[in-house]
Amino acid sequence: MAKAVEVKNLRKIFGNITAIDNITFEVEEGEIFGLVGPNGAGKTTTLRILATLLKPTSGTVKVFGKDVVRDCDAVRKLIAYLPEEAGAYKYLTGYEYMKFMARVYGYGEDVIEEGVKLAGLGDAIKRYVGTYSKGMKRRLQVARTLMVKPRLAIMDEPTSGLDVVHAVYVRDIIKNYVKKYRITVIVSSHNMLEVEYLCDRIALLSKGRVVAMGTPRDLMSKYGVRNLEEVFVRVVGHAAG
Repeated sequence: MAKAVEVKNLRKIFGNITAIDNITFEVEEGEIFGLVGPNGAGKTTTLRILATLLKPTSGTVKVFGKDVVRDCDAVRKLIAYLPEEAGAYKYLTGYEYMKFMARVYGYGEDVIEEGVKLAGLGDAIKRYVGTYSKGMKRRLQVARTLMVKPRLAIMDEPTSGLDVVHAVYVRDIIKNYVKKYRITVIVSSHNMLEVEYLCDRIALLSKGRVVAMGTPRDLMSKYGVRNLEEVFVRVVGHAAG
């Protein structure tokens, strides 16, 4: 399969802090790949470099063969990025927000209707975003990320702060959309149940380094544990020590 993402010897330094310390991984086209780790492990920094919002200190990052620094404009046409704290304009209706985002990406009415369907907000799509719950806003944001059918969707904590019902809805949207359109997704999450359900493979980060990588099943087998939470504790605890 074609390589959707190639990260090689990536480092990012902020002053005296090394946020990413020489990490390397690849993501296959059509794969859901998870970045997992404790706070400060370098997950969000890695996603922002992939999204062309930060430049690496050293190393290379390519998205479908395009370098995120030299070919940043070309990369932006291939991706959609959902930050953890993504906001939406509270004085627009949900539908108006979808329309605005479609124009930003250069798409038309067909994309808007796809986004409305994905969000699953019913008549609430006609209400102002300022009246939405956090779960409704997140569903709107996930829908606007996927509706343009990006070749690569980059999602930072897509279900952060959501209740169980909303979280399950969002996970199913992502999984079904990948299966239907074979888009590639890189997702960051603290929720190990979510990672185990969603991801084909994961990279476990600690202190800016990749300390384990593989399928959830393979990692559980390797460390002789029952779930990814136990893998996380075993590997990150060892790395921290």
